[in-house]
Amino acid sequence: MSRPLTATIRFSALQHNYKLAKRLHGGLVLAIVKANAYGHGAVLCAKALDTLADGFGVASIEEAIQLREAGIDKPILLLEGWFEPSELALIQQYNLWTAMHSVAQITDIENAKLSKPLTLWVKIDSGMHRLGMCAETFRLAYDRLRNSNKVGKIVAMTHFSRADELDSQATPQQIERFNKAVAGLDVETSLCNSGGILAWPNGHSDWGRAGVMLYGGAGTHRVLSDWPLPVMNLDSKVMAVRDLPAGEPIGYGACFYTDRPTRVGVVACGYADGYPRAAPTGTPVLINGQRSRTLGRVSMDMLMVDLNDIPNADVGSTVRLWGEGLPASEVATAASTIDYELFCNVKRARLIYED
Repeated sequence: MSRPLTATIRFSALQHNYKLAKRLHGGLVLAIVKANAYGHGAVLCAKALDTLADGFGVASIEEAIQLREAGIDKPILLLEGWFEPSELALIQQYNLWTAMHSVAQITDIENAKLSKPLTLWVKIDSGMHRLGMCAETFRLAYDRLRNSNKVGKIVAMTHFSRADELDSQATPQQIERFNKAVAGLDVETSLCNSGGILAWPNGHSDWGRAGVMLYGGAGTHRVLSDWPLPVMNLDSKVMAVRDLPAGEPIGYGACFYTDRPTRVGVVACGYADGYPRAAPTGTPVLINGQRSRTLGRVSMDMLMVDLNDIPNADVGSTVRLWGEGLPASEVATAASTIDYELFCNVKRARLIYED
């Protein structure tokens, strides 16, 4: 018997979420499958979306080559662009689109021996201050890129820093700065990440970039009538049961004491599997479909759960750590993190793929 921790990936939910992104955003939408599709399996997720998606987004050229060699022939955008000028040859070889974020990279293009013009996504810093050019620099870069005769289509892009904060003026300000930067220029545009697609229709433009919403992550606290479905069900089982009296400590550091006689279930999942060690007592779980909570500190390979109010729970009972019935965002909030991190950190779980 194998260890009972499984991550079941439901392609039907993934496809539903992409269609939702298209319906909300309009225009074209990239499916972002960087970081191994946020822990869900990049190649298989891309194949599941291949007939639907307008293209894919990845972080690095290694991720792009993996998709190409697996038979994905839709457009693939390198979201971080190139790191060395020599990568431009690979970008051409594998027919990739690439981002660029600095004026210094224009020299790389001007000096490159290219067989055909590049499709270039140029990053504009509209307020996040991570990567990108200011508005004035972008206009100068645009002229220089056009004069190089080595660039075909230009897509101007930006990234929202606070799209999940619906009461903040940061996103409207970023939209306004971006629109001023591209006014009058012959470019397509891309502003919206998942949060933008879900909550900021004023930012919808030629291209959206659907990331965490594809996998059922929130991206925003806005609640819609049609919401992204959880794609990953992370499940394990109770491997042991302990009956403890009141006043007994549980787990490392004795950070929790029983306040009544307590049936404690030991579950085969810990922080080495990607479950957050910071998750405190009270983090929600589902045991045989019924809501319960974690107890004490998460260990490397195990965590403990409260079985008191689930009389049918015993060794072998199913424990859902997140997924259908228990959004990963709720677990993430309890652990003071975000669902993106939970998905990306999953490891050692046996992956099961369902249509």
